[in-house]
Amino acid sequence: MSVMKTKHFKIRYIVLSLLGAILLAAFIFMHFGGFSTGKNANPEEFAKYAQSVEDITIPENTRIIALGEATHGNVEFQQLKLDVFKQMVNKYNMRAFALEGDFGGCEQVNRYIHGGKGTAQAAAAAIGFAIYRTDEMAKLISYMRQYNDNAAEGDDLRFYGFDMQRYAHSFHFLLKFCKELGVDTKNLKKLMDGEEWSSEYDNSARMEIITQVKTELEGKKNAAQAVHFADMLLQYCELQVGTNSSTLRDKLMAENVEWILQQEQQLGYERIFVSGHNSHVAKWGSFDSMGKLLSNKTDNGYYVIGTDFYKTNCNLPSSSLGKRTNQIFYSHSPLAKTAKMAGLEICWLNFRDIPHDSELAELILQYTYMGTLGERYSWLMRLIPPSYRMFQPPAVLYDSMIFVTNANPIHIITE
Repeated sequence: MSVMKTKHFKIRYIVLSLLGAILLAAFIFMHFGGFSTGKNANPEEFAKYAQSVEDITIPENTRIIALGEATHGNVEFQQLKLDVFKQMVNKYNMRAFALEGDFGGCEQVNRYIHGGKGTAQAAAAAIGFAIYRTDEMAKLISYMRQYNDNAAEGDDLRFYGFDMQRYAHSFHFLLKFCKELGVDTKNLKKLMDGEEWSSEYDNSARMEIITQVKTELEGKKNAAQAVHFADMLLQYCELQVGTNSSTLRDKLMAENVEWILQQEQQLGYERIFVSGHNSHVAKWGSFDSMGKLLSNKTDNGYYVIGTDFYKTNCNLPSSSLGKRTNQIFYSHSPLAKTAKMAGLEICWLNFRDIPHDSELAELILQYTYMGTLGERYSWLMRLIPPSYRMFQPPAVLYDSMIFVTNANPIHIITE
């Protein structure tokens, strides 16, 4: 081999080696969201304070206990809804489960758990979001129905929704209540064409007709629920024209949770259980989240359990792919990583139990990354890890947290 050929070979080797190193580094970065899975604390110290979900306790003055979920697309976070709610029912006499789901659709669930026709799967589908068409949600609904089958009068469980992103079920329930209460429904019926809004009416016209119906209902006895269905439709319309829809939605959800609490208190129950995404239930943040608003209004009566994962294989919808796919992400939370190193698959960490002079006390008050995935996947998330992480102090957002080491994808029932 000539000197010139040897030189060219070495150059090509160096270039290919550099290119290979760059590609390997890019793969590691995009897979882990960085060049490692982040820092960790002392696993032995963490294990001293970590407890099981069955050990969860809340302060006596709590009126609203909220369970957050770091993702909508993992089995474990859906299972935790049932696991934690059972603790609240048995230990704290809670009878209300409130979900980040359509109010009208959740009323369908409520009627099912009180002996209505159909199946738990069909009831879950009525909530209106694909993420709830799962075996885990059906098990929660089945538990509530079985509990009610054996409950004494007035001791039954109730299922509420506090979201307003759907309108069909709320409209049909409002129509039914109007007929029962003797309120004219002629104009109201014109708003719907089958299961969709009639194209003849815009939001302002719809809101005017619904407001008229609401005013008539307010003059009737025992019309509180009917009035709330009207409010749900008005909220939906308001959300369509709001300039900052995310902030407005959280404000409206907070109002709806307050309404649910009032209904339960009228029935003699002082506490309710709420389940929603971490970003909604957190009691502090850069915007007025539902949790922040409720925390400010309830005078320390709002208690929130956040969640996080070390690694998630999450079921997410992709607009570019036109389907849902399972995607792997790492949260980079030092707390979640320490839970993994301590050998804890699922554990609860109560921040109030941690001594002020410990390493963990310093860590829970520092700004740190935590996993937070919504209902969206884009390949750009691989290039921009902060897009699926929250950078906040854990103990400022939450009163305690549940950590899941390896979170598995939900399976959405399509039939």
